[in-house]
Amino acid sequence: MNILDELQWRGLVADCTDTVELTKRLAAPTTLYCGFDPTGDSLHVGSLVPLLTLRRFQLFGHHPIAVAGGATGSIGDPSGKTQERQLLTQEILQHNITCVGAQLKRWLDFDTKQNPARLVDNASWTRNISFLDFLRDIGKHFTVNQMVAKESVRARMEDRDVGISYTEFSYMLLQAFDFMVLRRDADCELQIGGSDQWGNITAGTDLIRKKLGVRAFGLTLPLVTKADGTKFGKTETGTIWIDPKKTSVYKFFQFWVNTDDRDVIRYLKYFTFLTQEEITALEKQHAENPGARVAHKALAKAATDMIHGELATAEAIRASEILFGGELAGISEATFNDIIGEIPTKEIERIKLDGSGMTFVDLVVHSGLGASKGQARKDIEGGGVYLNNVRETNFQRAVTLKDLQFDKHLLLRKGKKNFAVVTAK
Repeated sequence: MNILDELQWRGLVADCTDTVELTKRLAAPTTLYCGFDPTGDSLHVGSLVPLLTLRRFQLFGHHPIAVAGGATGSIGDPSGKTQERQLLTQEILQHNITCVGAQLKRWLDFDTKQNPARLVDNASWTRNISFLDFLRDIGKHFTVNQMVAKESVRARMEDRDVGISYTEFSYMLLQAFDFMVLRRDADCELQIGGSDQWGNITAGTDLIRKKLGVRAFGLTLPLVTKADGTKFGKTETGTIWIDPKKTSVYKFFQFWVNTDDRDVIRYLKYFTFLTQEEITALEKQHAENPGARVAHKALAKAATDMIHGELATAEAIRASEILFGGELAGISEATFNDIIGEIPTKEIERIKLDGSGMTFVDLVVHSGLGASKGQARKDIEGGGVYLNNVRETNFQRAVTLKDLQFDKHLLLRKGKKNFAVVTAK
């Protein structure tokens, strides 16, 4: 199987400038690139499709270039946006480039001798070009009619209330210039990107033909969607980031576990390096018993292993097990803190747990798991209430500072799914 067959099987091909000729070209090692504009200080899960596709090309022997958009990032790509981007200061932009560049280096192989990945910043070839030179040498090859016809521009121009600034209107020329420079100086023949990049990519292939008189190819990947129509990579609590400081490993793992049944096989193809045989087997298991969520667990483990490593994944799995009644022994404080972020939390004065402490029934009421003392007592005596995931049937049992996890927290559970954390202050 060649790389295009692999991408087709995974559903990762949206459009191509010339599939027949590109297939022939990819029979030999080919240099390709994808741009990543540093609009934030971390990539998010939506960035993974092009990033992992670069890696897939590399595994098939091709030469990937990741472009950190120090130039294009200072302008803002209008593609897929209904409003103007907020322009970044140079300080923020440089910080973002450093952070995103470090992430790109983690998932592309820069050390292999055969086809090492390269990371470049497009500011390196744009910063010294004057505005007049750019207009004369690049701008003259584009007509306004051609630019307005591009979907990313046309959609914004049709919205009279928002419109599009000349700054963002010019973005297409900058991206086309990137492709031309890389074709000229790095023998880069292919650009990949999301399907919303089609207009920008074809602008580059046209410019290369006009300026250099040689051929180049464009290949777009599908924009990831969710079956329920909501935006991929977004949850009620916000964007799912790659940086564990912005999205904890536990929340990252849970994002994949909670994938819609209708999406899980597609996401296994998009976001993992599991083989066709492995994914086909998971698809069969999912069809036979979707309730077992075997495919969801495989997706969550593979994606989290790849981004955060196997040890971090194991901690995330452990945290998930705790929310299904698993023992707390041996859990790290960081993992426990991740759990707290998912559970209603109530504070209590530390002094109330000192000495003889407080009765378990009072603690249950304080936590909010008991509507009244009488109901809490009934639930406890019925064996349905747990302290630190251990069933407690004595409603008069004294809860003291010794019961605190990490000298701070008490984990309470009623039934299978009702949790609360009481934090001593």
